[in-house]
Amino acid sequence: MKALTFSTFGDSNVLEYIEIPNPELKSDEILVEMKAIGLNFADVYRRKGNYHLKGNPPFIAGYEGAGIVVDANNHPEYKVGDRVAFADVPFANAELVAVNINHVLPLPEAISFETAASVLLQGLTAHYLATDSHKTQQGETVLIHAVAGGVGQILTQISKLFGANVIGLTSSAEKAKVGFEQGADHVFLYNDDWKSQVFKVVQNGVDVVYDSIGSTLKDSFEVTKECGQVVFFGMAGGDPEFVDPRMLMDGSKTLTGGDLWSYLNSKEERIKRSTQLFNWITEGKIKLSEPTTFKLSEGKLAHDYLESRKSTGKIILIP
Repeated sequence: MKALTFSTFGDSNVLEYIEIPNPELKSDEILVEMKAIGLNFADVYRRKGNYHLKGNPPFIAGYEGAGIVVDANNHPEYKVGDRVAFADVPFANAELVAVNINHVLPLPEAISFETAASVLLQGLTAHYLATDSHKTQQGETVLIHAVAGGVGQILTQISKLFGANVIGLTSSAEKAKVGFEQGADHVFLYNDDWKSQVFKVVQNGVDVVYDSIGSTLKDSFEVTKECGQVVFFGMAGGDPEFVDPRMLMDGSKTLTGGDLWSYLNSKEERIKRSTQLFNWITEGKIKLSEPTTFKLSEGKLAHDYLESRKSTGKIILIP
């Protein structure tokens, strides 16, 4: 099979599209022929050597995608030709992927391979943020950092679905437009004294801030109301300052950490959450931007485009 690989760490020039042996299935795995693969910043971090990788080179990144079963490996609940997807299976940047049966997600006919590869990691992240990290209520005001990003766009729509008012933060007028298109009530730019603008909308502060930037954590607490909450789930802008517990006590504020892998902890949870997400899409309650598509053989170009920060939607790879 062909795969997008790297044998040394570095910039996108280390990527190689080469022929490697097909996966050898373990007893609890099925073989999936990939039709669409999601590209994420985690893949860039792995390529650079910032994330631990198992095995020996050539390394294969990728965790998210969709395709069809080509070998059910004596698992009667699956048959050749079944449409499936996954959000947390390694070595996805290849024509064939060995998928643990506990990670297999049934893919409804109404959801295309491209949509599944576009939505799963970011959509399931947005899902747990709005339903577990903070249980969004009708009439609340939520503040979403990086509102035009993949998680930000879907989290905006889910928050509106639950009846919340949404304030978004982003870096440019072009990206602010994307936030408004997703349903945000207000979008402010990071370089425009956004904290003052937030307080013009909600005098006492917001109910919850979803912070994926990290370096903004102190600012996030400043715009959170008493008894409010900050959900910290990413560090796109660098490490946050240390949080003073006295500040939390004085304002009765809560800091919650968020990581998707804490919630995708069983086959039942994976299927339940993905089914809810797919239902919202088929019912038209969540709308996705068209992904930017590259061939898997064009992986270098895809990585360069992702790192350019010019993209506002999902980037997918097609074998």
